[in-house]
Amino acid sequence: MGRRKKYRIKHINRMLLEMASGNFFYRLERTSNNDILEAIAISLNMLAEEIQETMLHQGYVNVNDTFIQLVQMSFVLGNDGVIQMVNQQACNILSFRHSDIIKKSFTDFLDAPSKVSWQNLWERLHKSALSDHAIRLTFKTQQNLVLPKTCYITSLKNNNNTRGSTLITVVQHAHSQEMIENELRQQVIRFSNQQKDNQVVTTMLPEKPKLRLSFNDIRKIREGRDIIMNNLDKELPSLKFFALQLGTNEFKLKYGFKQLYGTTVYRFLLQERLRKSKMLIQYSDHSIKSIANLTGFKSLSHFSRTFKKRYGYTPSDLRKKSINTDS
Repeated sequence: MGRRKKYRIKHINRMLLEMASGNFFYRLERTSNNDILEAIAISLNMLAEEIQETMLHQGYVNVNDTFIQLVQMSFVLGNDGVIQMVNQQACNILSFRHSDIIKKSFTDFLDAPSKVSWQNLWERLHKSALSDHAIRLTFKTQQNLVLPKTCYITSLKNNNNTRGSTLITVVQHAHSQEMIENELRQQVIRFSNQQKDNQVVTTMLPEKPKLRLSFNDIRKIREGRDIIMNNLDKELPSLKFFALQLGTNEFKLKYGFKQLYGTTVYRFLLQERLRKSKMLIQYSDHSIKSIANLTGFKSLSHFSRTFKKRYGYTPSDLRKKSINTDS
């Protein structure tokens, strides 16, 4: 077996170990090879992304209260782009020692396309008054797994109002069980106090209670979500008929979907169609027209307009970038 093939198998094994430990944020870097190992790499990337999205959806209840932003990685760069400070979490995620990151160029930890994107932004930061920016970069771990992340860039200023260090922050959405429990605790306390107040002030009219979803209601709505996810290429029936199929009513379907997934049924369908199409453009060889059909869009023009409105670039632009990255 050739050295290159052993090298690729080693990365696949590493990816499997990360997924087995519950970490679905890493990706395998694409190559220009057209063989079984490349097919496995593509499948693992798609599987990791699907599981990551599914975990997000399953925990997407009361989104304003139960999701928090966690700082995952932080870097402080000097004017020369060299890392001056880094948090321990970044060292753990990238699998480097602290001493291996400090005093190294920030670009040393990015893949080739991200190095170009970062260099362009770095020049803009120094030439203009731009102080805050967000950019999508792909980091490379010591094991050469790739980690796509959105980075928030802040240029810090000195006392004389001149540009000083640059702060790079990578934020990750996280589900907080403690926050859920605290919220539940507060609800119980408020309910107990309300009961006491009602015993004292009997003339006050009770507030109209919100609809409570039973376990059976939640099961049906999640079943509806699964039907949508497995039939993105098909037209969704009317919500009234869809609710009847699930054994519930239209009001509970609309309300429950909003509570569980933070959006409407039709918007969820559109988001998932676009997300799947984006994955297929990046990780498959299907034509863009074929991808549009596979994800339920009636015409290529409608697909392109909707895709660009959502992501800021066209499907063909993404395909060109993916091809250049692979090569």
